[in-house]
Amino acid sequence: MTVEDPLLTCYCLEHCPDNHVNNTCTTHGKCFTEIINDPIRGVYHTSGCFGPKEKSVMLCKKLRPHIQRSIECCQTHLCNKDLHPTLPPTTAFPETTMMSTSILKDSKYQIALLVSITGFAVFVCIAFTLLYLRCKRKEAKRKYSAIMQLQDASYIAPGENLRDLLAANQSSGSGSGLPLLVQRTIARHIHLVKQVGKGRYGEVWKGCWRGEAVAVKIFVTTDEASWRRETEIYQTVLMRHDNILGFIAADIKGTGSWTQLWLISEYHELGSLHDYLKAYTCNKGIMLQLAYSAACGISHLHAEIYGTQGKPAIAHRDIKSRNILVKQNLTCVIADFGLSVRFVSDRKEVDIPVNTRQGTKRYMSPEVLDDTLKQETFTAFKQADMYSFGLVLWEIASRCNSLASVDEYQVPFQNIVASDPSFEEMRKVVCVEKLRPTLPNQWTCEDCLMTMSQTIAECWNSNPERRLTSLRVKKTLSRLIDGTFKQDNCA
Repeated sequence: MTVEDPLLTCYCLEHCPDNHVNNTCTTHGKCFTEIINDPIRGVYHTSGCFGPKEKSVMLCKKLRPHIQRSIECCQTHLCNKDLHPTLPPTTAFPETTMMSTSILKDSKYQIALLVSITGFAVFVCIAFTLLYLRCKRKEAKRKYSAIMQLQDASYIAPGENLRDLLAANQSSGSGSGLPLLVQRTIARHIHLVKQVGKGRYGEVWKGCWRGEAVAVKIFVTTDEASWRRETEIYQTVLMRHDNILGFIAADIKGTGSWTQLWLISEYHELGSLHDYLKAYTCNKGIMLQLAYSAACGISHLHAEIYGTQGKPAIAHRDIKSRNILVKQNLTCVIADFGLSVRFVSDRKEVDIPVNTRQGTKRYMSPEVLDDTLKQETFTAFKQADMYSFGLVLWEIASRCNSLASVDEYQVPFQNIVASDPSFEEMRKVVCVEKLRPTLPNQWTCEDCLMTMSQTIAECWNSNPERRLTSLRVKKTLSRLIDGTFKQDNCA
Protein backbone atom coordinates (compact mmCIF):
# COMPACT_ATOMS: atom_id res chain seq x y z
CA MET A 1 0.00 0.00 0.00
CA THR A 2 1.40 3.32 -1.12
CA VAL A 3 1.31 6.36 1.14
CA GLU A 4 0.04 9.42 -0.72
CA ASP A 5 1.64 12.82 -0.41
CA PRO A 6 -0.23 15.32 1.74
CA LEU A 7 -3.03 17.34 0.09
CA LEU A 8 -1.82 20.81 -0.87
CA THR A 9 -3.67 23.99 -1.76
CA CYS A 10 -2.07 26.05 -4.58
CA TYR A 11 -2.81 29.30 -6.46
CA CYS A 12 -3.94 28.75 -10.02
CA LEU A 13 -3.91 31.06 -13.05
CA GLU A 14 -4.89 29.80 -16.55
CA HIS A 15 -4.36 26.21 -15.30
CA CYS A 16 -7.28 26.00 -12.87
CA PRO A 17 -9.34 22.75 -12.80
CA ASP A 18 -13.14 22.82 -13.05
CA ASN A 19 -13.52 22.46 -9.24
CA HIS A 20 -11.23 25.40 -8.37
CA VAL A 21 -12.32 27.81 -5.63
CA ASN A 22 -11.24 31.45 -5.70
CA ASN A 23 -8.35 30.71 -8.05
CA THR A 24 -7.06 27.86 -5.83
CA CYS A 25 -6.73 24.22 -6.55
CA THR A 26 -5.79 21.12 -4.46
CA THR A 27 -3.35 18.35 -5.33
CA HIS A 28 -1.32 15.50 -3.81
CA GLY A 29 1.52 16.62 -6.08
CA LYS A 30 3.14 20.04 -6.23
CA CYS A 31 2.33 23.70 -6.84
CA PHE A 32 4.03 25.50 -9.79
CA THR A 33 4.54 28.90 -11.35
CA GLU A 34 5.64 29.28 -14.98
CA ILE A 35 6.85 32.25 -17.07
CA ILE A 36 6.51 32.05 -20.84
CA ASN A 37 7.85 34.32 -23.64
CA ASP A 38 5.66 33.67 -26.69
CA PRO A 39 6.48 35.60 -29.92
CA ILE A 40 2.78 36.14 -30.55
CA ARG A 41 1.38 36.71 -27.06
CA GLY A 42 4.48 38.09 -25.40
CA VAL A 43 5.69 37.42 -21.78
CA TYR A 44 3.04 36.10 -19.37
CA HIS A 45 2.73 33.97 -16.15
CA THR A 46 0.72 30.85 -15.36
CA SER A 47 0.33 28.85 -12.11
CA GLY A 48 -1.55 25.86 -10.85
CA CYS A 49 -1.40 22.28 -9.53
CA PHE A 50 -0.10 19.11 -11.02
CA GLY A 51 -0.09 15.59 -9.60
CA PRO A 52 2.85 13.24 -9.13
CA LYS A 53 2.29 11.55 -12.49
CA GLU A 54 2.43 14.89 -14.34
CA LYS A 55 5.61 16.01 -12.63
CA SER A 56 8.15 14.25 -14.81
CA VAL A 57 6.16 15.01 -17.97
CA MET A 58 5.98 18.73 -17.20
CA LEU A 59 9.61 19.11 -16.28
CA CYS A 60 10.98 16.98 -19.08
CA LYS A 61 8.74 18.40 -21.87
CA LYS A 62 10.90 19.55 -24.81
CA LEU A 63 10.80 23.31 -25.41
CA ARG A 64 9.39 24.58 -28.69
CA PRO A 65 12.17 26.34 -30.56
CA HIS A 66 10.32 29.64 -30.93
CA ILE A 67 9.12 29.86 -27.25
CA GLN A 68 11.17 30.54 -24.07
CA ARG A 69 9.74 29.25 -20.77
CA SER A 70 10.83 28.54 -17.14
CA ILE A 71 9.02 26.57 -14.37
CA GLU A 72 9.52 26.50 -10.56
CA CYS A 73 7.74 24.06 -8.23
CA CYS A 74 7.07 23.90 -4.47
CA GLN A 75 5.26 21.56 -2.08
CA THR A 76 3.65 23.58 0.77
CA HIS A 77 0.28 25.32 1.07
CA LEU A 78 -0.03 28.27 -1.36
CA CYS A 79 3.72 28.21 -1.83
CA ASN A 80 3.59 29.15 -5.53
CA LYS A 81 2.45 32.65 -4.56
CA ASP A 82 6.06 33.54 -3.76
CA LEU A 83 7.64 31.80 -6.74
CA HIS A 84 9.14 34.14 -9.36
CA PRO A 85 10.82 32.15 -12.10
CA THR A 86 12.94 34.08 -14.63
CA LEU A 87 13.48 33.44 -18.30
CA PRO A 88 16.78 31.82 -19.16
CA PRO A 89 19.20 33.82 -21.37
CA THR A 90 18.94 33.39 -25.11
CA THR A 91 22.15 31.40 -25.20
CA ALA A 92 20.51 28.81 -23.02
CA PHE A 93 18.42 27.81 -26.02
CA PRO A 94 20.82 27.52 -28.94
CA GLU A 95 18.27 25.80 -31.13
CA THR A 96 15.73 28.58 -30.58
CA THR A 97 18.33 31.30 -31.17
CA MET A 98 19.53 29.70 -34.36
CA MET A 99 15.98 29.34 -35.61
CA SER A 100 15.14 32.99 -34.80
CA THR A 101 18.31 34.21 -36.48
CA SER A 102 17.56 32.04 -39.51
CA ILE A 103 14.00 33.33 -39.70
CA LEU A 104 15.25 36.91 -39.38
CA LYS A 105 17.84 36.38 -42.11
CA ASP A 106 15.24 34.76 -44.38
CA SER A 107 12.84 37.64 -43.78
CA LYS A 108 15.47 40.27 -44.61
CA TYR A 109 16.44 38.36 -47.74
CA GLN A 110 12.84 38.12 -48.89
CA ILE A 111 12.27 41.85 -48.31
CA ALA A 112 15.44 42.75 -50.17
CA LEU A 113 14.48 40.45 -53.03
CA LEU A 114 10.98 41.92 -53.20
CA VAL A 115 12.34 45.50 -53.22
CA SER A 116 14.79 44.60 -55.98
CA ILE A 117 12.12 43.00 -58.16
CA THR A 118 9.73 45.92 -57.62
CA GLY A 119 12.44 48.46 -58.42
CA PHE A 120 13.39 46.64 -61.59
CA ALA A 121 9.76 46.45 -62.71
CA VAL A 122 9.27 50.19 -62.10
CA PHE A 123 12.45 50.95 -64.02
CA VAL A 124 11.31 48.86 -66.98
CA CYS A 125 7.87 50.55 -67.00
CA ILE A 126 9.39 54.04 -66.90
CA ALA A 127 11.85 53.14 -69.67
CA PHE A 128 9.07 51.81 -71.94
CA THR A 129 6.85 54.84 -71.19
CA LEU A 130 9.62 57.28 -72.09
CA LEU A 131 10.37 55.33 -75.25
CA TYR A 132 6.69 55.34 -76.25
CA LEU A 133 6.33 59.08 -75.65
CA ARG A 134 9.47 59.76 -77.65
CA CYS A 135 8.09 57.76 -80.58
CA LYS A 136 4.74 59.58 -80.37
CA ARG A 137 6.49 62.97 -80.40
CA LYS A 138 8.50 61.97 -83.44
CA GLU A 139 5.32 60.80 -85.20
CA ALA A 140 3.47 64.02 -84.33
CA LYS A 141 6.42 66.09 -85.57
CA ARG A 142 6.49 64.13 -88.79
CA LYS A 143 2.76 64.63 -89.40
CA TYR A 144 2.95 68.33 -88.54
CA SER A 145 5.87 68.80 -90.91
CA ALA A 146 3.96 67.03 -93.67
CA ILE A 147 0.93 69.29 -93.14
CA MET A 148 3.04 72.42 -93.10
CA GLN A 149 4.79 71.31 -96.27
CA LEU A 150 1.42 70.83 -97.93
CA GLN A 151 0.25 74.22 -96.75
CA ASP A 152 3.40 76.10 -97.67
CA ALA A 153 4.27 74.26 -100.86
CA SER A 154 2.17 73.13 -103.77
CA TYR A 155 -1.25 72.35 -102.30
CA ILE A 156 -2.50 75.57 -103.94
CA ALA A 157 -0.74 75.89 -107.28
CA PRO A 158 1.13 79.18 -107.80
CA GLY A 159 -1.10 80.19 -110.72
CA GLU A 160 -4.45 79.38 -109.08
CA ASN A 161 -6.73 82.22 -108.06
CA LEU A 162 -9.82 82.28 -105.86
CA ARG A 163 -12.21 82.00 -108.79
CA ASP A 164 -10.46 78.81 -109.98
CA LEU A 165 -10.46 77.27 -106.50
CA LEU A 166 -14.14 78.03 -105.86
CA ALA A 167 -15.22 76.84 -109.29
CA ALA A 168 -13.31 73.55 -108.93
CA ASN A 169 -14.76 72.92 -105.49
CA GLN A 170 -18.32 73.74 -106.59
CA SER A 171 -18.10 71.32 -109.52
CA SER A 172 -16.96 68.55 -107.17
CA GLY A 173 -20.35 68.61 -105.41
CA SER A 174 -18.73 68.84 -101.96
CA GLY A 175 -20.72 71.88 -100.89
CA SER A 176 -20.01 75.58 -100.65
CA GLY A 177 -16.81 75.58 -98.61
CA LEU A 178 -13.27 74.86 -99.71
CA PRO A 179 -11.39 71.99 -98.02
CA LEU A 180 -10.24 72.94 -94.53
CA LEU A 181 -6.56 72.69 -95.44
CA VAL A 182 -7.04 75.12 -98.34
CA GLN A 183 -8.97 77.52 -96.11
CA ARG A 184 -6.18 77.58 -93.55
CA THR A 185 -3.56 78.03 -96.26
CA ILE A 186 -5.44 81.02 -97.68
CA ALA A 187 -6.00 82.55 -94.24
CA ARG A 188 -2.31 82.30 -93.34
CA HIS A 189 -1.25 84.31 -96.39
CA ILE A 190 -3.79 87.17 -96.30
CA HIS A 191 -2.46 90.69 -95.83
CA LEU A 192 -4.88 93.11 -94.13
CA VAL A 193 -5.04 96.41 -96.04
CA LYS A 194 -7.57 98.68 -94.29
CA GLN A 195 -10.58 98.58 -91.98
CA VAL A 196 -13.86 99.12 -93.87
CA GLY A 197 -16.48 98.45 -91.20
CA LYS A 198 -17.17 97.85 -87.53
CA GLY A 199 -20.10 96.42 -85.58
CA ARG A 200 -21.08 94.62 -82.40
CA TYR A 201 -19.54 91.41 -83.71
CA GLY A 202 -16.11 92.95 -84.45
CA GLU A 203 -14.52 94.48 -87.54
CA VAL A 204 -14.46 94.09 -91.33
CA TRP A 205 -11.18 94.57 -93.18
CA LYS A 206 -10.20 94.70 -96.80
CA GLY A 207 -7.49 92.10 -97.31
CA CYS A 208 -5.30 90.90 -100.12
CA TRP A 209 -4.45 87.33 -101.19
CA ARG A 210 -2.20 86.86 -104.23
CA GLY A 211 -3.17 90.29 -105.48
CA GLU A 212 -6.92 89.66 -105.12
CA ALA A 213 -9.10 91.71 -102.78
CA VAL A 214 -10.97 89.78 -100.10
CA ALA A 215 -13.14 90.81 -97.15
CA VAL A 216 -12.00 89.64 -93.70
CA LYS A 217 -14.64 89.71 -90.99
CA ILE A 218 -12.86 89.50 -87.62
CA PHE A 219 -15.13 88.44 -84.76
CA VAL A 220 -14.49 89.24 -81.13
CA THR A 221 -13.95 86.09 -79.06
CA THR A 222 -17.15 86.72 -77.08
CA ASP A 223 -19.13 86.28 -80.33
CA GLU A 224 -17.62 82.89 -81.20
CA ALA A 225 -21.10 81.34 -81.46
CA SER A 226 -21.98 83.71 -84.34
CA TRP A 227 -18.70 82.92 -86.10
CA ARG A 228 -19.30 79.18 -85.85
CA ARG A 229 -22.91 79.42 -87.02
CA GLU A 230 -22.07 81.69 -89.95
CA THR A 231 -19.26 79.33 -91.00
CA GLU A 232 -21.65 76.36 -90.82
CA ILE A 233 -24.29 78.12 -92.91
CA TYR A 234 -21.83 79.27 -95.58
CA GLN A 235 -20.47 75.73 -95.94
CA THR A 236 -23.93 74.19 -96.38
CA VAL A 237 -24.21 72.04 -99.51
CA LEU A 238 -25.57 74.03 -102.51
CA MET A 239 -25.45 77.25 -100.54
CA ARG A 240 -23.37 79.07 -103.17
CA HIS A 241 -25.51 81.40 -105.28
CA ASP A 242 -25.03 84.62 -107.28
CA ASN A 243 -27.01 86.53 -104.66
CA ILE A 244 -25.42 84.99 -101.55
CA LEU A 245 -22.10 86.46 -100.41
CA GLY A 246 -19.29 84.25 -101.72
CA PHE A 247 -17.62 82.46 -98.81
CA ILE A 248 -13.90 81.68 -99.14
CA ALA A 249 -12.48 80.51 -95.81
CA ALA A 250 -12.72 80.55 -92.01
CA ASP A 251 -9.87 80.19 -89.56
CA ILE A 252 -8.87 80.79 -85.95
CA LYS A 253 -5.71 82.84 -85.80
CA GLY A 254 -3.68 83.70 -82.75
CA THR A 255 -1.14 82.77 -80.12
CA GLY A 256 -1.37 82.18 -76.40
CA SER A 257 -1.97 85.88 -75.73
CA TRP A 258 -4.56 86.73 -78.42
CA THR A 259 -7.10 85.00 -80.63
CA GLN A 260 -8.96 86.18 -83.72
CA LEU A 261 -11.87 84.46 -85.45
CA TRP A 262 -11.65 85.12 -89.19
CA LEU A 263 -14.33 84.72 -91.82
CA ILE A 264 -13.05 85.46 -95.32
CA SER A 265 -15.40 86.25 -98.19
CA GLU A 266 -15.54 88.04 -101.53
CA TYR A 267 -14.92 91.77 -101.33
CA HIS A 268 -17.41 94.28 -102.76
CA GLU A 269 -16.10 97.80 -103.08
CA LEU A 270 -19.54 99.47 -102.99
CA GLY A 271 -20.18 98.16 -99.50
CA SER A 272 -23.60 97.53 -98.01
CA LEU A 273 -26.98 98.44 -99.49
CA HIS A 274 -27.32 100.91 -96.62
CA ASP A 275 -24.10 102.66 -97.69
CA TYR A 276 -25.09 102.63 -101.38
CA LEU A 277 -28.58 104.09 -100.82
CA LYS A 278 -27.14 106.74 -98.52
CA ALA A 279 -24.69 107.84 -101.23
CA TYR A 280 -26.78 107.41 -104.41
CA THR A 281 -30.30 107.68 -105.77
CA CYS A 282 -31.42 105.19 -108.41
CA ASN A 283 -33.70 105.06 -111.42
CA LYS A 284 -36.51 102.52 -111.70
CA GLY A 285 -34.31 100.02 -113.51
CA ILE A 286 -31.62 100.03 -110.81
CA MET A 287 -34.29 100.04 -108.08
CA LEU A 288 -35.85 96.89 -109.52
CA GLN A 289 -32.45 95.28 -110.08
CA LEU A 290 -31.41 95.84 -106.46
CA ALA A 291 -34.77 94.63 -105.11
CA TYR A 292 -35.03 91.62 -107.43
CA SER A 293 -31.48 90.36 -106.80
CA ALA A 294 -31.96 90.66 -103.03
CA ALA A 295 -35.25 88.75 -103.33
CA CYS A 296 -33.46 86.03 -105.34
CA GLY A 297 -30.89 85.63 -102.54
CA ILE A 298 -33.57 85.34 -99.84
CA SER A 299 -35.63 82.97 -101.99
CA HIS A 300 -32.62 80.67 -102.45
CA LEU A 301 -31.97 80.84 -98.72
CA HIS A 302 -35.58 79.94 -97.83
CA ALA A 303 -35.84 77.13 -100.39
CA GLU A 304 -35.22 73.49 -99.55
CA ILE A 305 -33.48 71.53 -102.31
CA TYR A 306 -34.23 67.83 -102.09
CA GLY A 307 -31.82 65.00 -102.86
CA THR A 308 -28.85 63.18 -101.37
CA GLN A 309 -26.82 66.38 -101.86
CA GLY A 310 -29.75 68.64 -101.04
CA LYS A 311 -29.86 71.96 -99.26
CA PRO A 312 -31.92 72.60 -96.12
CA ALA A 313 -34.25 75.56 -95.90
CA ILE A 314 -32.60 78.45 -94.03
CA ALA A 315 -34.07 81.56 -92.43
CA HIS A 316 -31.81 84.59 -91.98
CA ARG A 317 -33.32 86.25 -88.86
CA ASP A 318 -31.40 89.53 -89.26
CA ILE A 319 -32.32 90.91 -92.69
CA LYS A 320 -31.54 94.62 -92.99
CA SER A 321 -29.86 96.93 -95.50
CA ARG A 322 -26.53 96.70 -93.66
CA ASN A 323 -26.49 92.89 -94.12
CA ILE A 324 -27.03 93.13 -97.89
CA LEU A 325 -23.99 94.03 -100.04
CA VAL A 326 -23.95 95.64 -103.49
CA LYS A 327 -21.74 94.21 -106.25
CA GLN A 328 -20.13 96.24 -109.02
CA ASN A 329 -22.93 95.24 -111.44
CA LEU A 330 -25.47 96.76 -108.98
CA THR A 331 -26.96 93.46 -107.89
CA CYS A 332 -27.21 92.43 -104.25
CA VAL A 333 -25.86 89.57 -102.16
CA ILE A 334 -27.17 88.48 -98.76
CA ALA A 335 -24.58 88.34 -95.96
CA ASP A 336 -24.20 87.83 -92.18
CA PHE A 337 -25.67 84.46 -91.19
CA GLY A 338 -24.64 84.46 -87.53
CA LEU A 339 -28.27 84.15 -86.34
CA SER A 340 -29.62 81.91 -89.10
CA VAL A 341 -31.74 78.83 -88.42
CA ARG A 342 -32.03 75.65 -90.52
CA PHE A 343 -34.96 73.32 -91.03
CA VAL A 344 -34.02 69.66 -90.52
CA SER A 345 -36.70 68.05 -92.69
CA ASP A 346 -35.85 64.46 -91.69
CA ARG A 347 -36.77 65.19 -88.08
CA LYS A 348 -39.17 68.07 -88.78
CA GLU A 349 -37.13 70.22 -86.40
CA VAL A 350 -35.80 73.77 -86.46
CA ASP A 351 -32.07 73.97 -85.78
CA ILE A 352 -31.79 77.12 -83.67
CA PRO A 353 -28.24 78.16 -82.71
CA VAL A 354 -27.26 78.70 -79.08
CA ASN A 355 -26.48 82.39 -79.33
CA THR A 356 -26.95 85.28 -76.90
CA ARG A 357 -26.84 87.82 -79.74
CA GLN A 358 -30.17 89.34 -80.86
CA GLY A 359 -31.25 90.63 -84.24
CA THR A 360 -31.63 94.32 -85.06
CA LYS A 361 -34.60 95.68 -83.11
CA ARG A 362 -35.50 98.27 -85.77
CA TYR A 363 -36.17 95.48 -88.28
CA MET A 364 -37.84 92.98 -85.91
CA SER A 365 -41.29 91.70 -86.86
CA PRO A 366 -44.29 92.21 -84.56
CA GLU A 367 -44.34 88.54 -83.50
CA VAL A 368 -40.68 88.73 -82.49
CA LEU A 369 -41.22 91.94 -80.55
CA ASP A 370 -44.26 90.66 -78.65
CA ASP A 371 -42.76 87.17 -78.24
CA THR A 372 -45.54 85.32 -80.07
CA LEU A 373 -43.37 83.78 -82.83
CA LYS A 374 -43.91 80.01 -82.99
CA GLN A 375 -40.33 78.78 -82.81
CA GLU A 376 -41.30 75.17 -83.42
CA THR A 377 -42.61 76.13 -86.88
CA PHE A 378 -39.98 76.96 -89.49
CA THR A 379 -42.47 78.90 -91.64
CA ALA A 380 -42.76 81.44 -88.82
CA PHE A 381 -39.06 82.33 -89.20
CA LYS A 382 -39.44 82.83 -92.96
CA GLN A 383 -42.47 85.08 -92.38
CA ALA A 384 -40.42 87.16 -89.92
CA ASP A 385 -37.72 87.50 -92.61
CA MET A 386 -40.29 88.81 -95.08
CA TYR A 387 -41.42 91.54 -92.67
CA SER A 388 -37.79 92.72 -92.43
CA PHE A 389 -37.37 92.49 -96.20
CA GLY A 390 -40.46 94.69 -96.64
CA LEU A 391 -38.61 97.43 -94.73
CA VAL A 392 -35.56 96.96 -96.98
CA LEU A 393 -37.75 97.26 -100.10
CA TRP A 394 -39.14 100.49 -98.67
CA GLU A 395 -35.58 101.83 -98.25
CA ILE A 396 -34.78 100.98 -101.90
CA ALA A 397 -38.02 102.45 -103.31
CA SER A 398 -37.59 105.61 -101.24
CA ARG A 399 -34.41 106.43 -103.17
CA CYS A 400 -35.98 106.02 -106.62
CA ASN A 401 -35.56 109.29 -108.56
CA SER A 402 -38.34 108.71 -111.10
CA LEU A 403 -40.45 111.28 -109.25
CA ALA A 404 -39.81 115.02 -109.07
CA SER A 405 -38.02 114.91 -105.74
CA VAL A 406 -36.24 112.33 -103.64
CA ASP A 407 -36.07 112.54 -99.87
CA GLU A 408 -32.81 112.11 -97.99
CA TYR A 409 -32.03 108.52 -97.18
CA GLN A 410 -33.62 107.27 -93.98
CA VAL A 411 -33.61 103.99 -92.13
CA PRO A 412 -37.07 102.61 -91.21
CA PHE A 413 -38.81 104.48 -88.35
CA GLN A 414 -36.04 107.11 -88.28
CA ASN A 415 -38.48 109.93 -87.45
CA ILE A 416 -40.37 107.86 -84.87
CA VAL A 417 -37.78 106.15 -82.63
CA ALA A 418 -34.25 106.90 -81.40
CA SER A 419 -31.10 105.95 -83.32
CA ASP A 420 -30.70 102.89 -81.07
CA PRO A 421 -34.24 102.11 -79.96
CA SER A 422 -35.03 99.85 -77.05
CA PHE A 423 -36.93 96.62 -77.40
CA GLU A 424 -39.93 98.06 -75.55
CA GLU A 425 -39.89 101.21 -77.69
CA MET A 426 -40.07 99.20 -80.91
CA ARG A 427 -42.77 96.91 -79.50
CA LYS A 428 -44.95 99.91 -78.69
CA VAL A 429 -44.52 101.46 -82.16
CA VAL A 430 -44.89 98.26 -84.22
CA CYS A 431 -47.25 96.09 -82.14
CA VAL A 432 -49.38 98.51 -80.14
CA GLU A 433 -49.59 101.55 -82.43
CA LYS A 434 -49.10 99.38 -85.55
CA LEU A 435 -47.06 102.06 -87.29
CA ARG A 436 -45.03 101.50 -90.46
CA PRO A 437 -42.80 103.78 -92.57
CA THR A 438 -44.76 106.17 -94.79
CA LEU A 439 -45.70 105.09 -98.33
CA PRO A 440 -45.86 108.43 -100.22
CA ASN A 441 -49.08 109.21 -102.12
CA GLN A 442 -47.11 110.18 -105.25
CA TRP A 443 -46.03 106.54 -105.62
CA THR A 444 -49.55 105.84 -106.87
CA CYS A 445 -48.81 108.03 -109.89
CA GLU A 446 -46.27 105.52 -111.18
CA ASP A 447 -47.43 102.01 -112.00
CA CYS A 448 -44.03 100.61 -111.06
CA LEU A 449 -43.83 102.38 -107.68
CA MET A 450 -47.49 101.61 -107.00
CA THR A 451 -46.78 97.86 -107.43
CA MET A 452 -43.69 98.21 -105.21
CA SER A 453 -45.86 99.98 -102.62
CA GLN A 454 -48.43 97.16 -102.66
CA THR A 455 -45.69 94.52 -102.39
CA ILE A 456 -44.06 96.34 -99.46
CA ALA A 457 -47.38 96.64 -97.58
CA GLU A 458 -48.09 92.93 -98.02
CA CYS A 459 -44.60 92.04 -96.74
CA TRP A 460 -44.92 94.00 -93.49
CA ASN A 461 -48.52 92.99 -92.75
CA SER A 462 -49.17 92.54 -89.01
CA ASN A 463 -50.56 89.07 -89.68
CA PRO A 464 -47.64 86.75 -90.58
CA GLU A 465 -49.98 84.44 -92.51
CA ARG A 466 -50.88 87.23 -94.95
CA ARG A 467 -47.32 88.19 -95.83
CA LEU A 468 -45.89 87.41 -99.25
CA THR A 469 -43.32 84.65 -99.58
CA SER A 470 -39.86 85.38 -100.94
CA LEU A 471 -40.69 83.40 -104.09
CA ARG A 472 -43.84 85.48 -104.67
CA VAL A 473 -41.90 88.74 -104.25
CA LYS A 474 -39.23 87.45 -106.62
CA LYS A 475 -41.84 86.65 -109.30
CA THR A 476 -43.58 90.00 -108.85
CA LEU A 477 -40.32 91.92 -109.28
CA SER A 478 -39.38 89.76 -112.26
CA ARG A 479 -42.65 90.68 -113.98
CA LEU A 480 -42.02 94.34 -113.23
CA ILE A 481 -38.63 94.08 -114.88
CA ASP A 482 -40.13 92.29 -117.88
CA GLY A 483 -42.90 94.91 -118.15
CA THR A 484 -45.73 92.35 -117.92
CA PHE A 485 -47.71 94.63 -115.59
CA LYS A 486 -48.42 96.98 -118.54
CA GLN A 487 -45.75 99.36 -117.35
CA ASP A 488 -43.03 99.18 -119.94
CA ASN A 489 -41.56 102.44 -118.72
CA CYS A 490 -40.65 100.76 -115.39
CA ALA A 491 -38.03 98.61 -117.09
